Amino acid sequence: MLIEAHDLVAGYAAPVCGPLSFALARGEILGVAGPNGCGKSTLLGAVAGGVRIFAGSLVRAPGLQVTLQTQRQPEVAGLPLSGAELLALTGAAADGLPPWLAERLGERLDRLSGGQRQYLHLWACLQAPGDAVLLDEPTNNLDPAGVRHLAESLRARAAAGAGLIVVSHDDAFVDAVCDRVLHLGGA
Repeated sequence: MLIEAHDLVAGYAAPVCGPLSFALARGEILGVAGPNGCGKSTLLGAVAGGVRIFAGSLVRAPGLQVTLQTQRQPEVAGLPLSGAELLALTGAAADGLPPWLAERLGERLDRLSGGQRQYLHLWACLQAPGDAVLLDEPTNNLDPAGVRHLAESLRARAAAGAGLIVVSHDDAFVDAVCDRVLHLGGA
């Protein structure tokens, strides 16, 4: 197992989610669903190590490398960083990017559309070295072609041995790509 949680309760100043129990294995895609405010993003933060654990346990495999994509994209206005440079900084390869984005890698990030930047950040997270990939609302701002390519990319990353946790309100996407779904907040 890459990650095992037993009766996990996590949050910030106070508990936000839990108690939750789940495990994530290599090659598995776990979906996390539930209403706004139920702790989906907090759960990802706990797995990544940036959120307080109040009770229960969260065990990560020794040496586990985690990559995390959050809903908030970094501000890029006026930043002279290209898509190719972003990928180089994260250790992600450009091989496999959809043509509609690969042809724009030389452009500055602040000249790409919101959906193009979102996909580039997703790609950097998916392709960066890591055993566990955590994605928070990855379909935000993506057009149907981007969602299809993302689904294929998630399956390929899992087939290569990574474990993935995908938080999403997009039920059709979760049903299409996830092996199983953890429902929070009684959803």
